[in-house]
Amino acid sequence: MLKRTLALAVGLTLSFGTLLAQAADTLKVSAIPDEAPTELLRKFQPLGAYLEQQLGMKVEFVPVSDYPAVVEALATDRIDMAWLGGFTFVQARLKTGNAIPLVQREQDAQFTSKFITADPAVKSLADLKGKTFAFGSVSSTSGSLMPRYFMLKDGIKPETYFSRVGYSGAHDATVAWVQAGKVDAGVLNASVWEKLVAAGKVDTTKVKVFATTPAYFDYNWTVRGTLDPALAAKIKAAFLALDPANPKDKEILDLQAASRFIETKPENYKGIEEAARAADLLK
Repeated sequence: MLKRTLALAVGLTLSFGTLLAQAADTLKVSAIPDEAPTELLRKFQPLGAYLEQQLGMKVEFVPVSDYPAVVEALATDRIDMAWLGGFTFVQARLKTGNAIPLVQREQDAQFTSKFITADPAVKSLADLKGKTFAFGSVSSTSGSLMPRYFMLKDGIKPETYFSRVGYSGAHDATVAWVQAGKVDAGVLNASVWEKLVAAGKVDTTKVKVFATTPAYFDYNWTVRGTLDPALAAKIKAAFLALDPANPKDKEILDLQAASRFIETKPENYKGIEEAARAADLLK
């Protein structure tokens, strides 16, 4: 009986050890849901395959329901790496104390947001007083925080300036709202706007850009602070090695709307933290 119990205990220990080993051999990756889930997965698949090849381990994409869920997943070590907006990174850094930004796209050092409308009479924000307006997600850097920050600096408090303020939840949804006349105007990140226009998903005879924000730091790939530093270094090297002159690499970069990836650091996002505090979005 004792032998059988010991054998069972050893078997359970080996099985648990195998599960842990399998978990350690899988890099779990997520992203803020700033676009439709199918689009996020489509953009990630070639990058995931590339990372599997470079890292010699399985890479799994873990979708989340909203922005706070990404922060929570990083904080509880349920994911290893995430594509974050600047504000989401600030939230993750404050919540975990050790989230590490590895790389950003070259344009993320000089990112902007686009104000759009389908109303021909709207030439500037001054023409929108008393009209309806849409942000993306409340946690979006480019779809909410930074546009709000720049409006506040110009003396425009959205909740009193516009007749109604809505949150579409995602950049592509903001465009759809404006195009359908659900709101008079909205704001979204410049990269998604350019992608939607290039793909013919916006009727540019109706919807136009009427203003652009000043530049700010935005998106980055962040890893949890408890990730093996050697693995984090390999991940960073893999991103930095993507070469736009290589056709396969260019396909990956194009899907990420990146000319190339460059290194980043926590200090780059101090301005976003200040903007969030000014907008009373950090407690």
